[in-house]
Amino acid sequence: MRSDNDAMIDAMVERARAIVTSEGATRASLSKVLDALKKLAALPGQWNAANYADPEPNERQARYLVRSDDDQGFTLYLNVMRPGNKVPPHNHTTWACIAAVEGSEHNTLYDRVDGGTGPGPAKLTVTGEVEVRPGEGIALLANDIHSVEIRSETPIRHLHFYGKALEALTERLVFDLEAGTAQPMKMAVATKR
Repeated sequence: MRSDNDAMIDAMVERARAIVTSEGATRASLSKVLDALKKLAALPGQWNAANYADPEPNERQARYLVRSDDDQGFTLYLNVMRPGNKVPPHNHTTWACIAAVEGSEHNTLYDRVDGGTGPGPAKLTVTGEVEVRPGEGIALLANDIHSVEIRSETPIRHLHFYGKALEALTERLVFDLEAGTAQPMKMAVATKR
């Protein structure tokens, strides 16, 4: 049986689809998608540990599939991450919007300045920082690069909404700042359903 919250999730996805279809994936259009996602993140009781458990003691992160198009298009996940978890600089190759349910996620933003677009030597410069906390979020274009660090004392819960499912993204890159390289990014966390 579908709940009112399921209907709200579907309505948010359809609103996002209408925005991106009519306006493209731009900073301005993704700002509107992010606003809709932040409202979804504020649903009382929807994203709690009773519905989506914290990571197992030996896990740093649990990612839950909330909703995905049949063709792995618009896809919504809930990420639950433990304190100290870090994700190195990476891109998504699709647009992404992230909204906080609870806890804070520190994002560092980068530009690739070596002129490259694929694996191999890579040089990044820091362009900014964003704290994603309740009521706040971040919208990223397909080639934007960011890293994530959980600096809080408790696990965080954040909604991650993508133009294409993470499982379908085969061209993502992860960057090693010390080595000055980019290489294909492998999925480090299996999605739970």
